[in-house]
Amino acid sequence: MMRMMVKSLLGIFFAWFLLGQGLEAQEVTVRIKTNMGTMRVKLYNETPQHRDEFIKLVDAGHFNGTLFYRVIEHFVIQGGSSDSRNAPPGKHIGYGTAQNISSEFSSDLFHKRGALCAPRQPEAINHFRMSDISQFYIVHGRVYTHEELDILEKRVNNPILRELRELYYLPHKPELDRLREEDPHAFNALIREIRAKIDFEFSVSDHLKFTEAQREAYTTVGGLPDLDGDYTVFGELIEGMDVLNRIAALPTDKNDRPLSDVKITIE
Repeated sequence: MMRMMVKSLLGIFFAWFLLGQGLEAQEVTVRIKTNMGTMRVKLYNETPQHRDEFIKLVDAGHFNGTLFYRVIEHFVIQGGSSDSRNAPPGKHIGYGTAQNISSEFSSDLFHKRGALCAPRQPEAINHFRMSDISQFYIVHGRVYTHEELDILEKRVNNPILRELRELYYLPHKPELDRLREEDPHAFNALIREIRAKIDFEFSVSDHLKFTEAQREAYTTVGGLPDLDGDYTVFGELIEGMDVLNRIAALPTDKNDRPLSDVKITIE
């Protein structure tokens, strides 16, 4: 009798575990309705905190009635800030009540066109680069060439390499100069040792190396490679890219706010 009860309880627990796993793996989507059309986005399971906190705000109606208040073609459309609701024309927007959560960076999730992302305050006042999930932006961006992506990598990586070379080469320069003349074998050995240290330090630094998936996306559909690693990407458009393009092309004022309000409802 006891053995049967244990088996039954184990069966219930196993079924509950599988159900939980299935729910976690389900794709969560929301619709962003505007007076210029509807976009549908999926939220990534790889960024669970952003997904869950965003859904809580959606269920609470936090975004309803807010605006896409910052629109820059070939860059982003940004909305959801609480102070954009019923904002009079010309008012500067973007300082609503923030809801900060820890960032969830992933090299597999990047700023391709249509990416749903969390903005944040500058690092001067936000040292840990926490996301403000109370608003969001959608990437419009542009298409890049491979040569442009190479330049972006060098722009980030060259200063890192320069600093590492100064750190490891300069203290050894007198010794290297001496060994170059007196003992070429020892000179080469020391050079290899220094280069190994530089390679290791570079590998664990915040250097930039675009993956094949990033290069494929940025050279075809486009995006904003400059922002990768600085802001959390937690979803992407699966419907309504034409709506994104229409909103991004709107005329704006000096604060990048559309001259005609683009109101948001998310469900």
